[in-house]
Amino acid sequence: MNGWTVNEYGEPSDVLKVVEQSQPKVKVGEALIEVESAALNFFDILLCQGKYQEKPPFPFTIGAEVSGRVVQIPEGSSLKEGQRVLALPKLPSGGLAEFVAVNEGLIYPIPESMSWNEAASFFMTYHTSFYALHERGNLKDGDVLLVHAGAGGVGSAAIQLGKATGAYVIATAGGQEKTNICKELGADVVVDYTSEDFVQVVKEHTGGKGADVIFDPVGGHVFDRSRKCIGFDGRILVIGFAGGDIPSAPANHMLVKNYSVVGVHWGLFAKLKPEEVRKEHDRLLDLYEDRKIKPLIYREFAFDQVPSALDLLAQRKTWGKLVVNVKTN
Repeated sequence: MNGWTVNEYGEPSDVLKVVEQSQPKVKVGEALIEVESAALNFFDILLCQGKYQEKPPFPFTIGAEVSGRVVQIPEGSSLKEGQRVLALPKLPSGGLAEFVAVNEGLIYPIPESMSWNEAASFFMTYHTSFYALHERGNLKDGDVLLVHAGAGGVGSAAIQLGKATGAYVIATAGGQEKTNICKELGADVVVDYTSEDFVQVVKEHTGGKGADVIFDPVGGHVFDRSRKCIGFDGRILVIGFAGGDIPSAPANHMLVKNYSVVGVHWGLFAKLKPEEVRKEHDRLLDLYEDRKIKPLIYREFAFDQVPSALDLLAQRKTWGKLVVNVKTN
């Protein structure tokens, strides 16, 4: 089988090579999946560069989200051969290969109505956003939700999940193309941060009260400005730091304005409470079947286009998710 491997650190276009590999040997508790689609993530770039917190031994294959069919199952498995699934392969054996062996606990069913590309793009964005909004943010019907980077993976999921909950959603994005996407996703108000001040817009649309929940995957100055428009008893959800800078929040400001800064570490939650992740997955699939959520996909790439796709992702000019058609025949 073919797979994309990394044998040294560098830019993806320099170090990623397609290598003929042996089909994975399935260990106890694993299932073998024939991969149809794989989603790309920014940390795939960091892995190639050697800048990610996890540094697997060489050679390794990237690709943390895949969809496909189960072709071999462990004894006593709840899975079935031929079943359509999405899965989360673990390094060093990622999913940008024609076959991948994955621990059964990291394999989730998908409905017939979900395309391979949607399935590969589904898990990380929607589970992160669902956990953030409902478990950490306590989002309720009628709340005002401010979503930063609304055209991104987790941002687009947060807009849809916010609307499904009954929230009034204000989204930020940069440029007309991305603001139009946020409108199409259902945001009630969209702010182009390249020409508008989201703090003023939030205050105008809430009568000066501010947002009840702020979904922030950006950090830096966006977090600092968000503190200016969080409402009484509000919750600022710290999702990540796509902006690069890690901000700090003065405790006296939280006290005076009576708001909370809430960390969202979905990976730790999934590790400690895998049974809860299964329950959330079922709820998310129900929302998908009810057509209340739908993965936002920027573009599909052929298997041989992985390096150029990652180069495009590195420019941060894309939106939604980038997916790869792994089938090479």
